[in-house]
Amino acid sequence: APFSPPDIRHPEELSLLRKPRDPSKKKKKKLDDQCEDDTFELEGPLITPGSGTDILYIGPVKGNIYSSPGLYSKTMTPTYDAHDGSPLSPTSAWFGDSALSEGNPGILAVSQPVTSPESLAKMYKPQTLLDKAKINQGWLDSSRSLMEQEVKENEALLLRFKYYSFFDLNPKLYEQSKWAILLEEIECTEEEMMMFAALQRGGCVTKILWDPEVTGAPRCDPGLAFQYHINKLSIMSSENHLNHSDKDVDEVDAALSDLEITLEGGKTSTILGDITSIPELADYIKVFKPKKLTLKGYKPYWCTFKDTSISCYKSKEESNGTPAHQMNLRGCEVTPDVNISGQKFNIKLLIPVAEGMNEIWLRCDNETQYASWMAACRLASKGKTMADSSYGMEVQNILSFLKMQHLNPDPQLIPEQINTDINPECLVSPRYLKKYKSKQITARILEAHQNVAQMSLIEAKMRFIQAWQSLPEFGITHFNARFQGGKKDELIGIAYNRLIRMDASTGDAVKTWRFSNMKQWNVNWEIKMVTVEFADEVRVSFICTEVDCKVVHEFIGGYIFLSTRAKDQNESLDEEMFYKLTSGWV
Repeated sequence: APFSPPDIRHPEELSLLRKPRDPSKKKKKKLDDQCEDDTFELEGPLITPGSGTDILYIGPVKGNIYSSPGLYSKTMTPTYDAHDGSPLSPTSAWFGDSALSEGNPGILAVSQPVTSPESLAKMYKPQTLLDKAKINQGWLDSSRSLMEQEVKENEALLLRFKYYSFFDLNPKLYEQSKWAILLEEIECTEEEMMMFAALQRGGCVTKILWDPEVTGAPRCDPGLAFQYHINKLSIMSSENHLNHSDKDVDEVDAALSDLEITLEGGKTSTILGDITSIPELADYIKVFKPKKLTLKGYKPYWCTFKDTSISCYKSKEESNGTPAHQMNLRGCEVTPDVNISGQKFNIKLLIPVAEGMNEIWLRCDNETQYASWMAACRLASKGKTMADSSYGMEVQNILSFLKMQHLNPDPQLIPEQINTDINPECLVSPRYLKKYKSKQITARILEAHQNVAQMSLIEAKMRFIQAWQSLPEFGITHFNARFQGGKKDELIGIAYNRLIRMDASTGDAVKTWRFSNMKQWNVNWEIKMVTVEFADEVRVSFICTEVDCKVVHEFIGGYIFLSTRAKDQNESLDEEMFYKLTSGWV
């Protein structure tokens, strides 16, 4: 690592992870273990080192991997590229004579449906942030070989995007985002879960009936239509190309198509391009500052948002005077707290101060107000203002995300449809299967599908990925740690632009440090302590309690390396610099 089969673009973003094991399950007999190993229930790409054959595959596989219909050998039936549906070479997944070496890494985007509810139920699902931190113990060392790290023959490894700093937005991310949602590796609200489920399994639904016999069936949340949509379109695409399997793969067209998707994903708004002054926001916003032993709620203020600061006044008429409260959002943590059906549009701010973080809540009246203020807060946390060209696109993305969660105003108009092709047990995480009956969830999927019915396969995947990126926990990798001077184990969160000291029980940020203020970081390999020095003589030291500190060191160095990449698509990977920043011994 960086994992680099021939011609995989940006291999520095990928790495290998050992398959997580459920620590709550007791060891079984050897025979039971062998039976369990026959089902490769993986939530990401899979590399299985063998004596003569290495197989790359994404998604769960039932049965022996060498005989599964979704995999490849020189005598197996080829599957199809998820970009354009064109057939892949039968040897696409072989590294020896791989089609990857011929410029076709599209296999990384092949979508595989969940094989069965039983296989999904057996997969390990982290219940707490501490469980999520345990998963990250499995990252392999990029500077050492598999043999040096005692990877055994036929051991299953997960090939994943390790760093959440992507050079471009690409459908190859879809599989990882899907399994992160299904296996509850990232938290989302019920409405958001239903939105993801809806986009993943759908397509040509023409008639759906609201079943009045489903007593107590809740109104359909549109999210369920997302998962439904993508799987249906993937099947249609494969069936269409099965009838044209002798068609040659036009690599030029495929490359142009991929370029078009990438450009669409990175498109920015030009609305603010000619603005010479920095835009401002001013409106009545309800503000709440939690304090111990207080029952006071939100209080309305006339708030103005200028540059990266919010000023709060008791009324609009007093806005020319001294504000009652003022806060600079640079470096703060911004978290959404939204419930569409309940018309709740809250923004949680954790603002860094000398002694820790100040918690402030903003409550907006409607979606439009929320989108404008949320976008401004996100930019301000990165030190950017509303004059930045990305502000308009950020507002539109937030509004689009909210719109996909809207309820159908008239469920009685939903037309008739067969439910036999919908398996809700494979579309939502287990916690919601316990809350609702299968028939209820199916009804919600079919109703919600109307919000995404017109999307193409690629558009649906891109929207799924963008929604995944909008979740509060996205992009944070957790590790168990004990900070110098601390008396208990806490969490250290590593994101593309910051380190976060977190409360292990609540997940709240205790303190945040930005990489932009970092001067250097060091590792004491004898006592396994990581020390990071920031501007203004700020020094942070911690010991990784359940993982080799080399893993944490590599994450920090990896993100620093990724931040130095130019926007040039043809820039070659500077492997020497990558290893200098991540190996720790160069």
